[in-house]
Amino acid sequence: MQQSKLPHERAVRSGMKDHPAGKGLRRRRRASANAVASPSRFGRQSSSRRDDNTAEMGAIGTAPTSRGLEEPRAVAEGIEPVERAFAFLDLCGFTAFMATHGEHAAIDTISRFRSLARDLTVRRGVRVAKWLGDGVMIIGVEVGPTIATAAELIARYDGRPLALRGGVAHGQVLIVDGDDYIGRPANLASRLCQIARPGELLAVGYHASVLPPWITVHGTRSVMVRGIGRLPRVQQLGLVDDVELPRLTLPLAKTSDHSN
Repeated sequence: MQQSKLPHERAVRSGMKDHPAGKGLRRRRRASANAVASPSRFGRQSSSRRDDNTAEMGAIGTAPTSRGLEEPRAVAEGIEPVERAFAFLDLCGFTAFMATHGEHAAIDTISRFRSLARDLTVRRGVRVAKWLGDGVMIIGVEVGPTIATAAELIARYDGRPLALRGGVAHGQVLIVDGDDYIGRPANLASRLCQIARPGELLAVGYHASVLPPWITVHGTRSVMVRGIGRLPRVQQLGLVDDVELPRLTLPLAKTSDHSN
């Protein structure tokens, strides 16, 4: 049961309503309550507004099973293949170039090639897996960005002072020791690079729906691939005629909106 206030308590509270100190106290209480209820100036919501979907203590995951999410006993039974796309590219005539122009010119050429390869792979979401002397092995999870990287790299290098050539393939491979790949797609991409002509990017069997809209099939030719056999319709991929290649620039760092 709520007890009634004594007369002197009522008098004190009644007096505080009109007293300046009492009004200031009420204003401070209201401001404090509003600060707790509203988002902060950085856009973060208060801790009282929790995401209802956040898993609490004792919750068990409900994500659908997919590659990489299997129970430990499933992955303990063997190594499952994964889908990867491969592009191999190298500089044409590098040995002869070094013999003519010397080691220092050769190093400058490789450095320019590698710098461009690093820049494009970062921008397209694929990665440099290995440097192969005067060549590179590029790996992507999807084949589209891998083809796009290889085609743009060949076009941008533009034969100065040496031309690039390349081969692309994708499919299922096994990952060995975390950074090596065993399977036909990796071998096919490497072999296609070896038989490509200067400026060519060779591939096999890709539909137009897989290729980026700024890449075209310039032609096809029959080739003999060592260890694989004859491939009758190998595609010669390249950029369409009206594609621009603007200068690559670094993104500007965002400046802070908060003044000190």
